[in-house]
Amino acid sequence: MSALFSGRLSVLNVGVASFAEAINAGAGEATQIEWVPPANGDRAIGAALARLVNHPEIERANATAVERLLAAQPRLEGIAIARDALPGMGQRMILHAGPPVEWKRMCGPMKGAIIGAVVFEGWAANAAQAEAQAAGGELEFAPCHHHAAVGPMAGIISPSMPVWVVRNEAHGNRSYSSLNEGLGKVLRFGANSAEVIERLTWMTRTLAPTLQAGLGKLGELELKPLMAQALHMGDEVHNRNAAATSLLIKRLVSALVRSGAPTADVAAVVDFMASNDHFFLNISMAACKCMLDAAHGVPGSSLVTAMARNGVEFGIRVSGLGERWFTAPAPLVNGLYFAGYSMADAAPDLGDSAITETAGVGGFAMAAAPAIVKFVGGTARDALANTLSMTHITLSRSRAFTLPALDFAGTPCGIDARRVVDTGILPIINTGIAHKAPGIGQIGAGVTRAPLECFTQAVTSLAQSVKD
Repeated sequence: MSALFSGRLSVLNVGVASFAEAINAGAGEATQIEWVPPANGDRAIGAALARLVNHPEIERANATAVERLLAAQPRLEGIAIARDALPGMGQRMILHAGPPVEWKRMCGPMKGAIIGAVVFEGWAANAAQAEAQAAGGELEFAPCHHHAAVGPMAGIISPSMPVWVVRNEAHGNRSYSSLNEGLGKVLRFGANSAEVIERLTWMTRTLAPTLQAGLGKLGELELKPLMAQALHMGDEVHNRNAAATSLLIKRLVSALVRSGAPTADVAAVVDFMASNDHFFLNISMAACKCMLDAAHGVPGSSLVTAMARNGVEFGIRVSGLGERWFTAPAPLVNGLYFAGYSMADAAPDLGDSAITETAGVGGFAMAAAPAIVKFVGGTARDALANTLSMTHITLSRSRAFTLPALDFAGTPCGIDARRVVDTGILPIINTGIAHKAPGIGQIGAGVTRAPLECFTQAVTSLAQSVKD
């Protein structure tokens, strides 16, 4: 006891900070620990969490789900038309990003994109007719995720649109994504002008068949190695895809030239890809969806297999909880806005592209892409800190995606709903920001967090499903 009082006092202080301040002022040494009880002190959620921590059934299920995630081998198989490829795709169905949402509740950019898709399909001659069909119940709406697909921002996929087809070599499941239109006034941000429809038509008639001809010569393209190389070149394969797009072009050019496609079409396709650093994004999303779908459906697993936003709600799905969505209001994004715009102009967070973070890239791999902060805000140190913080809420590190800035440690992957609730650390997402009105397009980019409420709902539901 005398040694305790005779030596220099070193204290870990949890709670009231003034206690630590008094010790430091008295020549002692105190470290302040910022701690709050799980779920902001909610007793019922805390009790549910306690049932799941170190539960043998949950641990076994998570081991299985994580191994399926890590073992997945997504390959770019080709391009198909949505109506022919997507499971359950109806003839008058339009798919959208995020959890389910009715027309009357949809945000402006999603409504604008749906109107554009209806005109593109030829179901209506103009925007007014298209809006009347959508509002009148003539169309069927469903989340992309319900049909093994993903789409950025509004996420719109209609039956005639071409889609990337990605196959998981390890488990046989497939996933799909639309093709990236480029930047500016585009459908995914709610634009639906004649220019937008003309571009979509060109993509269907020229871009897709030309790329398919090239892929026919190239054969299936392994995506994990390409994404891993892009991470080493400064991408995080969500909002920064400059390297990944360049690597894709490098792989495709020779095959395109040898494919027999018209020379003018090949040139136009290469020019289109080269003019858009985001071109690879949709492929990255489909690859991540393919990996996570392999991990979905493991009874008892608390692994998060989807995070998605529809501009109204943010939703997650959990491997052991079937097809149910756990939702909360979609947040606004506090980021870097283009000149003349502010948060007051922004739609709430939107898109399926958070599938990249769910798989351990995107915001979870920001340490690989410090330059991303020039686009989404913050500093290079913030990018590193964001990646490190995600290690506290994940079940593993990727075996394929490594980070030079962290001595080639794997990216944190496999979000555990329990750990999110226990730590209060929310999954980070870097994202584009759409104007709340349709047709204006992207007005900025930034970093946001998944809402805690989604995870507390999932933990409560999972606790009810397990035996003591």
